Amino acid sequence: MEEQNSLPQNKKEKLLLHSCCGPCSTQVIALLSKDYDITIYYYNPNIDTKEEYLHRLSEQKRYCQLVNIPVLEDGYTPSEYYNEIEGLENEREGGGRCSVCFALRLKKTALKAKAFGFDKFGTTLTVSPHKNAEIINALGFLIGEKEGITFLEGNYKKQDGYKKSIELSKKYNLYRQNYCGCEFSKRVDLKKVD
Repeated sequence: MEEQNSLPQNKKEKLLLHSCCGPCSTQVIALLSKDYDITIYYYNPNIDTKEEYLHRLSEQKRYCQLVNIPVLEDGYTPSEYYNEIEGLENEREGGGRCSVCFALRLKKTALKAKAFGFDKFGTTLTVSPHKNAEIINALGFLIGEKEGITFLEGNYKKQDGYKKSIELSKKYNLYRQNYCGCEFSKRVDLKKVD
């Protein structure tokens, strides 16, 4: 008797994909949906105001409805972000504060994925040319190992991924913000960030 695969051939692994916003999710969803059964997890306590948070969430939900992808979210919890980054407020954009923020969001995604029975977790954060994919992926692997769930590595800015996300955002008329989300990122010109 032949040994059967653990998944039927037409069944995809379940992926909980953290998303920072609708525009960043577009190309990543397009790329991964052929291989994974995706659910978006919108967890972004770093966003500076509730209005901005809700605007981005609304756009995320609108896009996901168009492409038939479910969205999970836990509400606006900025105290979680401020507790984590305390003492790092004056760090440069892209520095230690950002790494702590990435880790916070990845850990919450891993815990949510494990609790809801997902096979893997990942993030759309690496589609941005302003985010260090090497750092984000290293954090994802560490957190996945610690929490006992597989992290899906990605560097979605490759092969014009960021450019494609901009094109898809225009196609679907998605709101594109001009800062990462926290009050500190609002203070810098992202074109100058390495």
